[in-house]
Amino acid sequence: MTNPTTASSAEYLAPVNTQTWVNGRHNVRCVRVIQESWDVNTFCFMAQQPVMFFFKPGQFVTLELEIEGKQVMRSYTISSSPSVPYSFSITVKRVPGGLVSNWLHDNMDVGVELAVHGPVGNFNCIDFPADKVLLLSGGVGITPVMSMARWWFDTSADVDISFVHSARSPRDLIYPRELDHMVSRVNNISVHTIVERMHNGLAWHGYRGYLDETKLLLTTPDFMEREVFCCGPAPYMKAVRELLKAKGFDMSRYHEESFGETPEAIVEDAIELAEVAQAEADALDSADMHRVEVISSGMTMSVQVAPSETLHNAAAKLNLHIPKACGMGICGTCKVLVKEGETHMEANGGITDEDVAEGYVLSCCTVAKSDVVIEY
Repeated sequence: MTNPTTASSAEYLAPVNTQTWVNGRHNVRCVRVIQESWDVNTFCFMAQQPVMFFFKPGQFVTLELEIEGKQVMRSYTISSSPSVPYSFSITVKRVPGGLVSNWLHDNMDVGVELAVHGPVGNFNCIDFPADKVLLLSGGVGITPVMSMARWWFDTSADVDISFVHSARSPRDLIYPRELDHMVSRVNNISVHTIVERMHNGLAWHGYRGYLDETKLLLTTPDFMEREVFCCGPAPYMKAVRELLKAKGFDMSRYHEESFGETPEAIVEDAIELAEVAQAEADALDSADMHRVEVISSGMTMSVQVAPSETLHNAAAKLNLHIPKACGMGICGTCKVLVKEGETHMEANGGITDEDVAEGYVLSCCTVAKSDVVIEY
């Protein structure tokens, strides 16, 4: 008789069917909430069934939430590393008046389920490999570069990392103990923090003020030789760009993440394009327009659109709601399949090459170049 204690343990283990994360819609549940600072929390998520959350450090997901009876989409950088693959995390700062950030802080707790879209994003350290990097971040913009630092640290990568982070005050610093731990364990990472102002009773021995040329040279004397990854508020990133350009830095080696802050120029361009499309539609006769046929939930509907009108607008004319979070081809939530016809898309990292090869487009930034049939 076989002794069960000496038999192969594999006979007594239930099989684990692990799936791999791919760009799309996925159901997850919150498994942990970590308070990082007085107004910043990290939310950790897992799937009901084992899923390997592989992504490129620096990429983001879009949360699909219901707030006050309305569907709301919002994109957040993944702050964890794919080196810890069975979960992923986002780190969120509570913003005064912020609809989603306040809802997450007040309502997202262990056990809450939601849907996420992604991962997507051109801002990542995998597509731009380098032996020496400079990570620049302001405020909660630290999240994507922290994902990169965690990835290099966990994988013992031979990458020289200079990590320069700016915060409003010492109490606003995010991940300070973890960064100190990294520095204490390896010799290829240096961390420098800059605070704008002090708070009474809080000791501080680091840099004060704003990131400028002097501080950049003090923290990273060889910054001209490094690949630069930058994320933070729009004014912060603008100041960094101007500083690097003034020094003659090769801007092809500069990468930034900006989906969290919608540049005013892009918003204005989107409004202008919508106005132009409507003006064209009013002026054109039917012979100059394109027919967009939409297949959704087993139903087929069609509408005529102007040449500069997006597929998302076409669906809206048919009272079809295609979710979107950014309207600029960044978040990836408005993906549809083009089954027939010719289109032109101007995406900003919200769709993968594999999806494009299969015929998918982002409806918010795609126009019809002929009569088309799309499926949603």
